[in-house]
Amino acid sequence: MAFSQDTKDARVSPGVKKAIDKKEGKYFKGIEVLTGYGLAKLKSQQGNYRVVPLFIGFDYDLKPLVNKKYLPLPGAFQFVLEPFVSYVSSLNNNVEFGNNFLLKVGFLPETYKFQPYFKGGVGFIYMSQHTREQGSQFNFNQYAGFGAHFFLSKDLAFTLEYRFRHISNADIEKPNKGINTNFSLFGLTKRF
Repeated sequence: MAFSQDTKDARVSPGVKKAIDKKEGKYFKGIEVLTGYGLAKLKSQQGNYRVVPLFIGFDYDLKPLVNKKYLPLPGAFQFVLEPFVSYVSSLNNNVEFGNNFLLKVGFLPETYKFQPYFKGGVGFIYMSQHTREQGSQFNFNQYAGFGAHFFLSKDLAFTLEYRFRHISNADIEKPNKGINTNFSLFGLTKRF
């Protein structure tokens, strides 16, 4: 007996239909690898806080959850789990690392080669750099930014992104003046 690949075809066995539906309904959508440059003007000290980050984002599709109960969305709607490590070149050579929890909302259909998006969320960060702005080295961060994917093929995109980051320790320790950083990022996105 031959089985059709069309899940609506009555000749498809329940086992094959379940496997096809499971593949079509997967949530893991892709990986983003971004790097670039970040700059923050420190308020309490002379000099700037300069950062070279490496963000590795794991993209999970939220559209199947939202489209069932709310409005259908034309573009991407994703949760991004994003561990990162950054080299800090000034004030002194240091490192920062942490993890971000972000939402990414696309504005155009996912079939387009050019896909602009908004990305924002929160995370935590450990900074080996001591600054007068922050009384602790463990901090929280908030991100907001926008970017675009330029698809080079069906599954691979060149990505450009701007992000604004605010670091704060939520008044766990004083001082808590915060550090605001502007990032220019670029990288590759692999879609699965």
